Amino acid sequence: MEKRVAQLIAVSVIFLACVTAGCRSRNAGASGAKTLKLAFVTNNSADFWTIARRGVEKADEELPDVEAEFRITADGTAAEQQRVVDDLLTKGVQAIAISPVDPQNQTALIDAAAKQALVFTQDSDAPQSARTCYIGTDNVAAGRQAGQLIREAIPEGGAIMLFVGKLDARNAQERVQGIKEVLAGSNIHIIDVRTDDADNVRAKANAADTLVRYPDIKGLVGLWSYNGPAILNAVREAGKVGRVRIITFDEADETLAGIKAGAIHATVVQQPYEFGYQAIKRMAQAVRGDRSFIPATKQIIVPTLVVNSANVDEFTQRINTLRGR
Repeated sequence: MEKRVAQLIAVSVIFLACVTAGCRSRNAGASGAKTLKLAFVTNNSADFWTIARRGVEKADEELPDVEAEFRITADGTAAEQQRVVDDLLTKGVQAIAISPVDPQNQTALIDAAAKQALVFTQDSDAPQSARTCYIGTDNVAAGRQAGQLIREAIPEGGAIMLFVGKLDARNAQERVQGIKEVLAGSNIHIIDVRTDDADNVRAKANAADTLVRYPDIKGLVGLWSYNGPAILNAVREAGKVGRVRIITFDEADETLAGIKAGAIHATVVQQPYEFGYQAIKRMAQAVRGDRSFIPATKQIIVPTLVVNSANVDEFTQRINTLRGR
C-alpha cells in the first residue's frame, strides 16, 4: 500500500511539473512575442502632420505586436532628418516611413538606412533610392487639380505666383509640374515660385512682397499646408480679398475658414490620416514577410480631394473628428 501511494505521489509530482513547465512555456511565448518597432518621420512641424499622427496611433492600437513611434522634424531640414533616422536605427527600429525634404540629395541616407531597416517613403517620394514603397499622393495629379482650380478662379487670365517651402522636395516639384501642364496654352502665366524653407514668417513675407511688387497680380497659389494661411493673412492686410484669388493645398484651419468666408477659392486636400495609418499597417505586414501588397510601380496612391464653398462645412466637421475635436 505504501509503495502504491509513493508511486501515485511520484506520478502526481511529474504531472504537476509537466503542467507547470507547459504553462511557463506558453506564458513565455505570449509575453515574449516579438514587438515590431516602427517609426513615422515628418518633414516639418505643420498641423498637417497632426492628422497623420492620428492614423499612426490608430494603426498602433490595432496591432498588438507593434510599437509605433511618431517623430516630428521641427526645422524641416535634411540634416535634422538624418539625426532622427540615425537615432531610430540606434534604437533598433525595424521599419521607417519618411517624408524626405530633399529626395535627390537624401538618396544616400535612405539607401544606408535601408541596409539596416525597411524604409518606406510617404508624402514625398524618392524613387531612385532603395525605399521599398511609397505611400501618398500622386502629386502631379494633385497639381493638375490645382491647375484646374486656378483656371476656374481666374477665367480672365493674368499673372500668378506660386509659394512652397522647398523646391528640392519631390512633392513640390511634381505639383508645379501638374499646374504647368494644365495652364499650358492658357492666358494665365506663372511669374515665379517663391520658397520659404517651411518658415511661416517668411511665407507671409513672400506673399506680402509679391502683392507690393506686382500690384496687378491675379492669383496666389500655396503648395504646402501653411502657405494657405500665410497668403490669406497677407492678402487681408493688403486689403485685396476678392481681388486676388487664392488656391491652396491641404486643410489648415485658417484655410478652411477662408474658404467658408469666400476669401480662398478652393484647396486640394490630401489624406494624411491614411498616410499614417497605411504606413504603419503596411510596414508591419512587410516586416513579417508579406510584400504582396506592393504594386509593380512601388507606389500606393492615396487620392486627393477638392474642398470649396460647396463642401467646406461637411469636410471641416469630418477633419475635426480626425483631429479629436
